[in-house]
Amino acid sequence: MKKILLLALFFSSVIAVSAQSFTLSGYMKDQDTGEDLMYATVSVDGSGEGVTTNLYGFYSLTLPEGDYVIAYSYVGFETQRIEIKLDKDQELTIELGSGANELDEVTITAERADDNVTSTEVGVVTLDVKETMKIPVLMGEQNIMKTFQLMPGVASSSEGGSGFFVRGGAADQNLILLDEAPVYNASHLLGFFSVFNSDALKDVKLYKGGIPAEYGGRASSVMDVRMKEGNLKEWGASGGIGVISSRLTVEGPFDKDKGSIIVSGRRTYADVVARTFTDDFDGVSLYFYDLNAKANYKIGSKDRIYLSGYLGRDAFGVDDLGFDWGNTTFTGRWNHTFNNKLFSNTSLVYSDYNYGFGLNVGDIDVDLSSGIYDYLLKQDYNYFLNPNNTMKFGWQSNFHEFRPNEFSFDNEVETALPSSRLALENALYWSNEQKLSDRFTANYGLRLSSFSNIGNLSESEIEEGGNAEYENGEFYNTFLGVEPRVSATYLLDAKSSIKASYNRNYQYLHLLSNSNSGTPTDIWLPSSPVVLPTIADQVALGYFRNFKSNTYKFSTEVYYKWLQNTVDYKDGAETFGNNDVESQLVFGEGRTYGAEFLLEKTKGRLTGWLGYTLSSSELRSDDINQGNWYSARQDRTHDLSLVAIYELTKKLSLSATWVYYTGDAVTFPAGKYYIDGSLINLYSARNADRMPTYHRLDAGLTWTIKDTDKFSNSLNFSAYNVYNRKNAYSITFQEGESGNTEASRLALFGIIPSVTWNFSF
Repeated sequence: MKKILLLALFFSSVIAVSAQSFTLSGYMKDQDTGEDLMYATVSVDGSGEGVTTNLYGFYSLTLPEGDYVIAYSYVGFETQRIEIKLDKDQELTIELGSGANELDEVTITAERADDNVTSTEVGVVTLDVKETMKIPVLMGEQNIMKTFQLMPGVASSSEGGSGFFVRGGAADQNLILLDEAPVYNASHLLGFFSVFNSDALKDVKLYKGGIPAEYGGRASSVMDVRMKEGNLKEWGASGGIGVISSRLTVEGPFDKDKGSIIVSGRRTYADVVARTFTDDFDGVSLYFYDLNAKANYKIGSKDRIYLSGYLGRDAFGVDDLGFDWGNTTFTGRWNHTFNNKLFSNTSLVYSDYNYGFGLNVGDIDVDLSSGIYDYLLKQDYNYFLNPNNTMKFGWQSNFHEFRPNEFSFDNEVETALPSSRLALENALYWSNEQKLSDRFTANYGLRLSSFSNIGNLSESEIEEGGNAEYENGEFYNTFLGVEPRVSATYLLDAKSSIKASYNRNYQYLHLLSNSNSGTPTDIWLPSSPVVLPTIADQVALGYFRNFKSNTYKFSTEVYYKWLQNTVDYKDGAETFGNNDVESQLVFGEGRTYGAEFLLEKTKGRLTGWLGYTLSSSELRSDDINQGNWYSARQDRTHDLSLVAIYELTKKLSLSATWVYYTGDAVTFPAGKYYIDGSLINLYSARNADRMPTYHRLDAGLTWTIKDTDKFSNSLNFSAYNVYNRKNAYSITFQEGESGNTEASRLALFGIIPSVTWNFSF
């Protein structure tokens, strides 16, 4: 009886305490546009209590009954402080206006000023899309992916290319999402430009490590790109006219404060410009276009729907040869607030990447097509248990269809690979961010994933030791993955912290490519009984310190990542048109490790950052290099970048970037011999040689001609490769007139000036 009374007393006290606590919830929005403010801060003045808004601007803060001053803040906006008498559950939506000091801050993050120290995120980079407009780039075409390449731990794939490597991982180990839709080829013009039109973007975040449990499917990183939602207050337009491209964005409300739409388009005309200067481009077509669109509508106080889509295409043609490729994505989302603590998002996603090739030879038409298609359904929940615990959980199901290289000769179709390969990828996840003390916060979770091959039309599927036939719709092979995730932050004091993370990722899709920059005809291949999923484990440890009221930010991180079941080509592999591509592959393991350093200046007339990475990326396979470790193609020992932006006046600003990095690992001929009069090169060990060291200086000038509430416009002048460095894009070897082997260097770009006129009204 005494135990029963004690238990009753305990539960009654819990109920009494719970009855004395109430929840303040709502949304944070931009006062000018009505768009949600993600990752904004809601805190209690005079205490350490607080929460951040989720991806849709929703927050929930549970506190004991009492009187409070609640501070609502977001970098670049004026902080609002509101006195609250919390004696019942309340809903409060806050609109923040632009701060008076907005022009004095130039930062690569769009969060609270000391978030780099206090958050549990490790190895995360968040870009302010507006500030990337000031950084000089190739041909004046703004490119968020090129800006990421200026951060430590992120390396460019090639000269001028938009592809990237993260912490020594391969290009296909990066998951790129546009409004939750996978983007399989994020580059235009063979990698020189990004598919992301900055005018249509709201937020961009790259996870290099400490990847949250809600993301999965890639071994190295996640790039989460979110489109703008459209202005809920008034109609407006913005755009730009440049040397090789123009763009236009229109946005506004179709039902004020309830529904809005944004449409953004971009198109290049490089071939048209080139033909005005030379006849060499007669008969050549070379262009790309993008179209982004998004609409949202508030059905009521608890429900909101979003529809967003992207269509992008490249076209390249020379006389009777034609080549085109591109992405199509669609995302439908439904936000629902169950109560003041539970928030859900339901998403239906479609993604399509395909390419086509056409050739006319006399009276014969030759066509090739291929693609990968995704159909994704996902459900995500946020549960704000209390100020010390915020949970996320949900599930995802993704149906993949891999369509192989399909050739057509005068309308007679022949397939170069087995018929369409089908697969189903599923995942369950749960995570919790818990404040364990005033100094110690942890984010821990678990992701359970599965990947199943599905038979299709009884066609043969490749298995080790031969082929096997499976019925249409038959699940014949399933992989299961257990993926723990944990990151933690310990505050040493108000200005510094130590962070650590560990995560495991399973990657079930593999990109087969013979080039660093990637080509449209690269092959995506699913895991199978022969090709096992790549498994990546990564640990990271970092020190973060801010100086002079967060004006200067310093961080250093060390990491080690080891990989199982890596995929590479065997020596002399033949892949194009091969109906047994698995026979050309070898499998092994990998390891990458390094140290990253970042020093930022975020306030004042001079802003920017200095980043440096010291790293190594190696692979090992029993079938290559006699089983010894060899450098991966993306291995770079040193990678240094310097970015500076200086405001001469309120209307004039200068910018410059300088990059330096170790040349890529390559395989060069080490000797030669003749067989029946033919010259045969004898190659060294895999990737035992290096391209020459790369370095380049870019500079820019932005002149704001007019800037008012109704209309603004500016001119951006930039120069790519200011000192005209002839960096090697490729090196080839041929026999010279004297019989000696000669190396020939191909440099793509010298100095390239450009000018762009930007406007908004």
